[in-house]
Amino acid sequence: MPARTPRPRPPLAFDDQENQALLAVLNSERFADTAPAAVHATLLDEGRYLGSVRTMYRLLTASGATRERRNQLTHPAYSKPELLAQAPNQVWSWDITKLKGPAKWTCFHLYVILDIFSRHVVGWLIAERESAELAQQLIADTVSRHDVQAGMLTLHADRGAAMRSKPVAALLVDRERPAMPP
Repeated sequence: MPARTPRPRPPLAFDDQENQALLAVLNSERFADTAPAAVHATLLDEGRYLGSVRTMYRLLTASGATRERRNQLTHPAYSKPELLAQAPNQVWSWDITKLKGPAKWTCFHLYVILDIFSRHVVGWLIAERESAELAQQLIADTVSRHDVQAGMLTLHADRGAAMRSKPVAALLVDRERPAMPP
């Protein structure tokens, strides 16, 4: 199959001189901060037609003069924390999940704390409701049962409501390592 030849230039297409004249008008002091549609309308009001709005946008894009002008939100680059446990009781992960109840529209909340190193369940609780106080009680009981010393443990959570609560945060200030490893 023969190679395709480039399309011929349309007979009504602007030549380089007309493109430069239109670009000079668009970049002039008068129209520097004006949208091409407004420039087009202003020029038509003055009785001048230099090109369509689409042609103006095409020229501005080709010259690199168009971009999103609104302030864009930039998210900082966060490093994903990588928790490495080299022995039991160094890193625990905990979560709360719903379990189906015996009747329709009923459920139980299962609180589970897992040791990352050994993958054993170190603490659990089933309750009829999700609450920060129950989470605090479970963590405190589990920490005391496994004799975890202050600064020895990193507790990982998925930032759920009970996990961000004040009672749990106050408990972790004393028991958890001061900061998560990067």
